Amino acid sequence: MVSTLPVPPEVHVTPSVTKLLINNRWVPSESGKTFATINPSTGEEICQVAEADAADVDKAVKAARAAFEGPFRKMRASERGRLLYRLADLIEANADELARLETLDNGKPLSIAKAVDVAKTVACYRYFAGWADKVQGKTIPIDGDFFCYTRHEPIGVVGQIIPWNYPMLMQSWKLAPALATGNTVVMKPAEQTPLSALRIGELLLEAGYPEGVVNILPGFGPTAGAALARHMDVDKVAFTGSTEVGRLIMTAAAQSNLKRVSLELGGKSPNIIFADTDLDAAVEGAHMGIFVNQGQSCCAGSRVFVEEKIYQQFVEKSVARAAKRRVGDPLDPTTDQGPQVDQSQFDRIMGYIESGRTEGATLACGGERVGNRGYFIRPAVFADVQDDMTIAREEIFGPVMSVIAFKDVDEAIARANNTDYGLAAGVWTSDIKKAHAVANGVRAGTVWVNCYHVLDTRAPFGGFKQSGMGRELGEYALHEYTEVKTVTLKL
Repeated sequence: MVSTLPVPPEVHVTPSVTKLLINNRWVPSESGKTFATINPSTGEEICQVAEADAADVDKAVKAARAAFEGPFRKMRASERGRLLYRLADLIEANADELARLETLDNGKPLSIAKAVDVAKTVACYRYFAGWADKVQGKTIPIDGDFFCYTRHEPIGVVGQIIPWNYPMLMQSWKLAPALATGNTVVMKPAEQTPLSALRIGELLLEAGYPEGVVNILPGFGPTAGAALARHMDVDKVAFTGSTEVGRLIMTAAAQSNLKRVSLELGGKSPNIIFADTDLDAAVEGAHMGIFVNQGQSCCAGSRVFVEEKIYQQFVEKSVARAAKRRVGDPLDPTTDQGPQVDQSQFDRIMGYIESGRTEGATLACGGERVGNRGYFIRPAVFADVQDDMTIAREEIFGPVMSVIAFKDVDEAIARANNTDYGLAAGVWTSDIKKAHAVANGVRAGTVWVNCYHVLDTRAPFGGFKQSGMGRELGEYALHEYTEVKTVTLKL
């Protein structure tokens, strides 16, 4: 078993801003309250960050409304695109700093933070920059002597609430399409990971965004998040996070002004492996499908269904692969897996590992704490998992693989669909007909064939069932931030 023991990372980066960004100004919270953001590698405080509450949300919404009714709404679409290109360039120029800040606050390996999080963030802003002046309506040949056309107009003031697992990337998934289509934004980053969002707030100002267009309010869900969801002058709220909180946001939206809602929520994604596949490729794909980002991914392939003929081989190879995963200091370039994001998440995952043991699954490897400080967990592989076990039903959001045996295609599809979630799925087979049968049969927003976690800014992403509503990324994301207006003119 190979691992590196975690050591306090020597992070040569200091957060440059820790206040709220409202109307292009860095200000303390109205209450004066702050909260600590924690380094998950050590469990120690990084710094204190201003804590937004309902009063701060109200100020930010007023600033966003003034910007929407004023200069930003009148700005040319091509200029909105140029601002997004400028922001992407600034993020790219500050890639090293942003990656280290993300590692400090979130715990993900530095090499991943730069190669994946920063790079895909830049790509997202550039992609939607290109869309800014290409959001078009249609002409419609209605009956009679009329000229009829549609316009796709911005919704208005958008509240956005982002998670802690990919802080910088999720910020771009929300901000880029909203800004490209002409909306103004009040954003609440996750309280666990506010630092990269605030640094990008500085870059937004440097890029030249007008006052009030983007407002960033670190704070907590029950206070700042709830105030944003129920605010009467917010026209839409976009949220990524748990299904439980998604329900609360929908309720708040319905009970206030019926604001539009888009939700990207939890998952318990099946990864189905047939005996006719390349077994070594499938083992590696399933390994990365669950253990990437410390298992803290909404679309993680946490239910690995394996055909009976190769079940034992798969388990043995997966155990051997998991044992090679290096857990430790996220600044070490040889590290594969850093800490979980905080104590709460660490305790939650360890509780699920214990439930797997007590309910009769076989813990084939891992599952123990690594080191005596920080929130490090050795990747766990459970065999002999049954569909009714807690680890097979509930979203763990950690480095825990559950391996489940199946007999044939129909059984695999039926059992894969036996969940409240429908975010993603994977299938591994050399039979193209079988691949399409599974892709068509599984109720999920994304299906990967002989691969996993392939996400591109151009391709839409979102869930079926209780995994949410609406789509992020690609042209589909533009629909989430525009209203369609029909104009009919008598000729």
